[in-house]
Amino acid sequence: MSVAQLQQHFKQNSKSKEYSAHTSKVHSVAWNKDGRKLASGSYDQTAAVFILDRDKLTKDLTCKGHSDSVDQLCWSPSNSEVFATASGDKTVRIWDARSGKSTSTINTKGENINICWSPNGSCIAVGNKEDLVTFIDTKTFKARNHEQFKVEVNEITWNNTNDLFFLTTGLGTIQIHSYPDMKMIQSLYGHTANCICIKFDPSGKYFATGSADAVVNLWDTNELVCVRTLSRLDWPVRTLGFSHNGQLLASASEDLFIDISCVKTGEKICEVPCDSPTFTLAWHPKLKLLAYACDDKDKYNRDAGSVRLFGLPNES
Repeated sequence: MSVAQLQQHFKQNSKSKEYSAHTSKVHSVAWNKDGRKLASGSYDQTAAVFILDRDKLTKDLTCKGHSDSVDQLCWSPSNSEVFATASGDKTVRIWDARSGKSTSTINTKGENINICWSPNGSCIAVGNKEDLVTFIDTKTFKARNHEQFKVEVNEITWNNTNDLFFLTTGLGTIQIHSYPDMKMIQSLYGHTANCICIKFDPSGKYFATGSADAVVNLWDTNELVCVRTLSRLDWPVRTLGFSHNGQLLASASEDLFIDISCVKTGEKICEVPCDSPTFTLAWHPKLKLLAYACDDKDKYNRDAGSVRLFGLPNES
């Protein structure tokens, strides 16, 4: 689709809906691989599972077991009913999205803040507040090895081909390591402040990074050069994500909107208005639907704990 077609699509599909999910702030949202389920993790120590029916989310389960905040979660790339949560209680839990029960609990060495599942499904990486990354074998659900870093580690991810491991750092750099031997290959300098988040596009052609310098950089994966810079946000970029076809890039911060850009040109496609800062978002794996969560308060000034869905048809 052209820029004009994408802009027109969101003029006709610019509605957001809000869904009650938790009793406290939502830290993470993620779709499963077929897009039928959305999971959210919260400061209230639970994960929630929603079912998507056409353009409506219905809460299906609340997953209880953690004794501290659920900071991040990720779905299995091979099983649409399994996801993992990283918690401040020094554990990672594996969940069955059909029953809401935890099937495995892995003890870790610190308070966990980030997690990702390798594209080939064989490993889960979890990072803690002490900049230690633990690699968990998904056959045994036991820790395989640990990597201690001397820099502040923010977000972690594999590339799409599973042979490189990336992490964003407090120095504003992106470290690239060979995988599985974790030898340092390169450190990319693209930001003037803390580099916070990183995402690969579905094709693997690009990855994007967001920073406290309020800039989003788009990188060519093969050349490892920055090909485009987006600077429409004024606050640190907290979260970003590519649409299912790699055409769109959403980025969010404490600005009261989510910026949606055209990957090919960098042009603005639309803005999603928000009432408060946005710290997590996720595009649907097949549709132009964006799930996100803001630091909302209810009328009593308590955390609203809600999940939102953007991209719904405008009512005629």
